[in-house]
Amino acid sequence: MKISGKTAVVTGGASGLGEATARRFYAAGANVFVADMNKVNGDALCAELGDRAFCAEVDVTNADSVKAAFDLAMQKFGAIHILVCCAGSGWIGKTVDKNGPHDLGVFKKIVDLNLIGTFDPLRWAAFHMQNNEPNEDGERGVLINTASVAAFDGQMGQVAYAASKSALVGMTLVVARDLARTGIRCCTIAPGTFETPLTSFLAPEAKAHLAEQTPFPKRFGKPDEFASLALQIVENPFLNGETIRLDGAIRMPPK
Repeated sequence: MKISGKTAVVTGGASGLGEATARRFYAAGANVFVADMNKVNGDALCAELGDRAFCAEVDVTNADSVKAAFDLAMQKFGAIHILVCCAGSGWIGKTVDKNGPHDLGVFKKIVDLNLIGTFDPLRWAAFHMQNNEPNEDGERGVLINTASVAAFDGQMGQVAYAASKSALVGMTLVVARDLARTGIRCCTIAPGTFETPLTSFLAPEAKAHLAEQTPFPKRFGKPDEFASLALQIVENPFLNGETIRLDGAIRMPPK
């Protein structure tokens, strides 16, 4: 799909991987609808980008908020061609520790944010995309989810996070198959260690240790490298139903 002139919705688009994606897509000529809880940052980003960018305060764990966001995106731009889901978070907690079993409420919260908070925007995006005029390939839209290498080699204490991210991997092919007749593609990116607000709280020695575990390049990923892959997925029509690791060949150890 040629991105210029198309409309992209980016959840979690006011910071980190989402912000980098919004910037790169806008530079490539797309309209960008930033959906984020942090409207102050989102508004600042959109003001910097220009009049093809718009921000809405959206809670991806709230069904009414998600539906309203897609209604607003349609009202603002008239169509939705691309969705990149970057909203999410993590948690550290073992299945059982000295204080007892894992907090079930926290587990549900992480699954609600990372899994349901991806599927809800995805289903509404696909609903609107099916009405788009197809291009010469019969394509109407592209859906991109954000998983994690934790989906494949989650570490101790990542049970909630890994469960939610591996579920995204599991649904990718199914969504691609569900929407194939409609001409909507679905792929997932599984980042390794990246420079994001989530990793900014790590101690310098912890970050250095993780960087050293990455075969090459020995550093954290840059958000624009994620955005670059997202753009490639949009522009390459034969990428579909696949989860792509973006991790410098890291394989996470047990802890």
